[in-house]
Amino acid sequence: MKLAKKVLERAEKYEEYTAKNLSKLIKIKSLSGEEKGVVEAVVKMMKEAGFDEVRIDGLGNAIGRIGNGKKVIAIDGHIDTVDLGNPEDWDFDPLSGEIKDGFVHGRGTADQSGGPAAFITAGRILKELGLENDVTIYFTATVMEEDCDGLCWKYIVEEEKIKPELVIVTEPTNLGIYRGHRGRMEIEVSFHGLSAHGSAPERGKNAIYMASKAALEVEKLNERLADDPFLGKGTITISEFVSSSPSLCAVSDFAKIHLDRRLTWGEDKETALNEVREIVDGVEAKVELLNYSKTSYTGLTYGMEKYYPTWKIDEDHKVIQKGVSTFTDLFGSKPKVDKWTFSTNAVAINGLHKIPVIGFGPGQEEMAHAPNEKAPIDHLVKASAFYAYYCMRY
Repeated sequence: MKLAKKVLERAEKYEEYTAKNLSKLIKIKSLSGEEKGVVEAVVKMMKEAGFDEVRIDGLGNAIGRIGNGKKVIAIDGHIDTVDLGNPEDWDFDPLSGEIKDGFVHGRGTADQSGGPAAFITAGRILKELGLENDVTIYFTATVMEEDCDGLCWKYIVEEEKIKPELVIVTEPTNLGIYRGHRGRMEIEVSFHGLSAHGSAPERGKNAIYMASKAALEVEKLNERLADDPFLGKGTITISEFVSSSPSLCAVSDFAKIHLDRRLTWGEDKETALNEVREIVDGVEAKVELLNYSKTSYTGLTYGMEKYYPTWKIDEDHKVIQKGVSTFTDLFGSKPKVDKWTFSTNAVAINGLHKIPVIGFGPGQEEMAHAPNEKAPIDHLVKASAFYAYYCMRY
């Protein structure tokens, strides 16, 4: 308990330091694939905090390291953001990084540069108080998550050959301990009809009608998808409907629908695809799991299929229980153990590569992608203490 008190006191001492670092990051616009400026800022902060090693990998992730032990753990937070949206919806400049009334304000404060700002402070605390256990800690400020969650960690594991024993994901949890979330995938269904003059539609085969009938069946499918007592229900919805024809006086010869599929426990890529294939059976249609490919700011083109697996960790798993006891030692109360509604890099970390994940981050999930985004400075302090103390106890 004496160590917990030391760590918390140090985190409180660096309250202004952490808030100012977050403010600096928020002032740098960092859309997916355009993160060079914010990555360079993170690298500078890690070096100033005394990290043992700091580098940028081929995809553009900033990777800091402290320690050189046999046990390898990582703390992850993405530093790209969604765009600003309608400026009229904001009560303040979304790139101001203003520190006011106990919050840091701006796009990316909650989702999710607050996590990296806090783990940089945690690294400083670890360097000052000493990391005596046989551990290597990687601090990963990752890119392109908003475009393709998990892509950065697919690269880290498969190309950088870093495979930790566990990863702390710092997406916003309102200081709760999170242990899972639903997966997702993106499916496209293309329908091929036959054009004819609009004055004689019976001569053709209207792709819009084909797609519309399928759309109604997708709506019914959503109602009967599986449920899970912890993660909740699987869902499917149409997010885009596109069609074409030779002219506005002709029968449509092509249509496609884009499906957003959220996967609960027990659902996977093949079950989801087969459900859609059954809907269009007997129709001239093509069901495809889409792929993502994009060139990062480093010039590297990298991609993956748009299948992001469901994951969850048992509540009695040691990485979760270690998190609960870490929180209790530091703050004198029990944390809420819960799940994310949205998707995170854990789809690759645990969903693809089966590395245990514990979620703990500053800020509220509801602030993600919303106007007037802000993160409580108190959360930044507590997250800094949590990351440092968890690593010391590992």
